[in-house]
Amino acid sequence: MAATEFTIRRKVLTLFGAKFHIYNAQGDLLAFCNQKAFKLKEDIRLYTDETKETERLRIVARQIIDFGAAYDVINSGTDTKVGALKRKGWKSMLRDEWIVMDDDDREIGSITEDSALMAMVRRLLTNLFPQSFHLRDETGTELARFRTHFNPFVHRLTVTVYENCSLDPYLVLAAGILLVAIEGRQG
Repeated sequence: MAATEFTIRRKVLTLFGAKFHIYNAQGDLLAFCNQKAFKLKEDIRLYTDETKETERLRIVARQIIDFGAAYDVINSGTDTKVGALKRKGWKSMLRDEWIVMDDDDREIGSITEDSALMAMVRRLLTNLFPQSFHLRDETGTELARFRTHFNPFVHRLTVTVYENCSLDPYLVLAAGILLVAIEGRQG
């Protein structure tokens, strides 16, 4: 099965907020994000590069501080919603889970952490074991995989998007960004 791969990198040692760089498999910069610190309502914006002149994507929380928060994913070029991602609140305490929705908020898939046992080990004992997440459609077919890599200075997530993935590429990219931004805060 052919696949497209990209990497999201977040520097851990930044004073305020977070900086994300998204690279393709060849190492070329695809997008840049500077997540602002101390925001009550998450509003993540991706740009073509660090100049932040051309905005590509917005990921906006629907509510202020919500444990089971939903995030709308908006294509900045067309100013249209491409879908949404919703964290499964209490259920994500033991094992991270997200609902993937289309532009009308219909559930079209899910993102689930690899193993409940490994999730418990990561939360209770050590976060030295990298996380792995699977994006599946409503039939259970795997569309993409997200893998973290252990590095104490840079949080790196490799995203593998399989050829059969019919989701908007921005929705898959937003899922990766949220996994690094939101789930990455846990470790």
